[in-house]
Amino acid sequence: MNILKGKIAVVTGSSKGIGRAIAKKLATEGALVVVNYKSDDASAMNVVDEIKYAGGYAIKYKADVSKYDDAKILIEDTVKTFGKIDILVNNAGISKVGLFMDMEECDWDSLINTNLKGMFNTCHTAVKYMIGEKSGSIINISSIWGNVGASCEVIYSASKGGVNSFTKALAKELAPSNIRINAISPGVIKTTMNNWLTEEEIIALKEDIPMGEFGEQEDVANLACFLCSDESKYITGQIITLDGGLV
Repeated sequence: MNILKGKIAVVTGSSKGIGRAIAKKLATEGALVVVNYKSDDASAMNVVDEIKYAGGYAIKYKADVSKYDDAKILIEDTVKTFGKIDILVNNAGISKVGLFMDMEECDWDSLINTNLKGMFNTCHTAVKYMIGEKSGSIINISSIWGNVGASCEVIYSASKGGVNSFTKALAKELAPSNIRINAISPGVIKTTMNNWLTEEEIIALKEDIPMGEFGEQEDVANLACFLCSDESKYITGQIITLDGGLV
């Protein structure tokens, strides 16, 4: 279909998991994708190779978006190389499972710096270029736990709740400039982030999901692609839950 033909997209944390699926989907639809990663060079290169093998175009770019200067240079170099940035997908995120009272300051610092501040960092530079073009789409990957909270993931839930509020607020601020900002709140998706679950916990969790199964990474990618495209041109400031009916 090539609904994103000619678009320049940056996808943070896209060397694996949901970010990888999103990067590949955007490239399939014609976008030129910057595959951002923090440390896993080999996995990032694999994503780029897969995109190119399928007929798309992508480059990899190492940057730790939890650091403002890294995020700023990531966006600036994208614009210097390709002349613009049309799409920003803030996918980079981490999770820590455990009781809040057992967490230490370093735990919430790392969660907030990556999940919440990382989004601040990339958006702060990207929107300046998007305003100049009077066009742009930003997708923030949140979580259902940002909507309702989760026991033993208190800080993670707080960080994703911040993603939701940021999305709604910035969408109102930038709508007059024709820049759309939305968030996706996935439920339980088949990723390595859920590897800590035991077989018994997986069975019990599936029983709680009305659709009876975990979501696929491609489910999130398909929704992200739609939100990046002109097919969703009147949608902004929305937190779209994708969870098989769990919450």
